[in-house]
Amino acid sequence: MRKVILDVDTGTDDAVAIMFAALHPSVELIGVTTVNGNVPLANTTDNTLRVLDHIGSSVPVYPGLAHPIARRGFPGQLHFRPDTKHDMHGQALPLPEPRSSAQDTDAVSFIVSTLRAATAPVTLVAVGPLSNIATAVSVDPSIVDAVDELVIMGGAHSYGNVTPSAEFNIWTDPEAAFMVFSAGFAKVTLVTLDATHQALVTRADCEAFAALGTPAGEAASALISRRINAYTANHGAAITDTAPVHDAVCTVYLVRPDIITTRELHVTVETTGRLTVGRTVIDTRPNANGKPNAHVAFTADPGVLVSQLKETFS
Repeated sequence: MRKVILDVDTGTDDAVAIMFAALHPSVELIGVTTVNGNVPLANTTDNTLRVLDHIGSSVPVYPGLAHPIARRGFPGQLHFRPDTKHDMHGQALPLPEPRSSAQDTDAVSFIVSTLRAATAPVTLVAVGPLSNIATAVSVDPSIVDAVDELVIMGGAHSYGNVTPSAEFNIWTDPEAAFMVFSAGFAKVTLVTLDATHQALVTRADCEAFAALGTPAGEAASALISRRINAYTANHGAAITDTAPVHDAVCTVYLVRPDIITTRELHVTVETTGRLTVGRTVIDTRPNANGKPNAHVAFTADPGVLVSQLKETFS
C-alpha cells in the first residue's frame, strides 16, 4: 500500500482527486494539506473538509500557506473568479457544510515531522501551488530523502491556461515551483496541461457516476458537471460537453501509472519574465543541456481515468 500526503487547493478537480485517494484500497492517505490557490486558504480548507466528510473519511486536514512564498499580493484566483457565471470552483463547493475541523498543526509542520519520522517511503502528491512543499524543503532539505516520488499537477509545454505561457498552479507561486524542481527529489513526475487536456470526462460519464448511487459517485457527477458547464461557456465550440479533471489524473496515476506517458527531461520555472513568469521551461531538445530532473507527462488516457473513478466510487 502506498503512503500518500496530498497537497491541495480544493476546487472541483481537487475534490475528485481527494475522493479517489481516500477511497482506493491501494492508497493510504495519511494526511491532506491545503494551500492558497483556486480559492483562498480558508475556503480550500473548508472545501477539503466538506469532501472528506461527505464520503465518511476521517483523514486529517492540515491548513498551509495563505499566500505565495515571495509574492505578497500576487494575483491568485485570477482565472476562476467565484462571482462569474463561468466559475467551475466557487469558494464553497456544493456539498454539505463540514462536520469535522482542521488540525491545529499547520501543513508545513505536518509534512516536515511526518517525513522526518518516516520508516517507509512516502509519496507526495501536489495538485495546487507548491508553496507548502517549497517551505517544507526550506525548513529541512533532508526530507526529500524520505519521498519516493513527488507527483505534481502543473505546468505546460504547448500553452498555458492563466497566461499563454503559464499554467495556474505554477504561475500562482513560481518561486516555490523553482525551488521544488531544484530540491533533489529522487523522482518527480510532472503531469502537465498537455496531458490532462487529453483525459476529458463527458456528460455521459457524469451520468454513470451519478448512477453508482454512492456519495462519491454523486459528488463526482455534480462537480465534474459543473466543470463541463464552465468549460463549455468559456471555450465555446473548442470544448463542448466535456472537461478535463486535471488533479484526478495524478491520484489515479498512483495506482495506474499507465494513465500517462512521460519523457525524462530537464524542467525549470521562469520567475522573472514579464510575459512568461510562471512558465515551466521544459527542455525537449535532443541536445538539452540540463540534467533531466522530471518525468514529464505529455499524454493521458481518458479511458483509464473514467474506469478507475467508476470502480473506486462504486
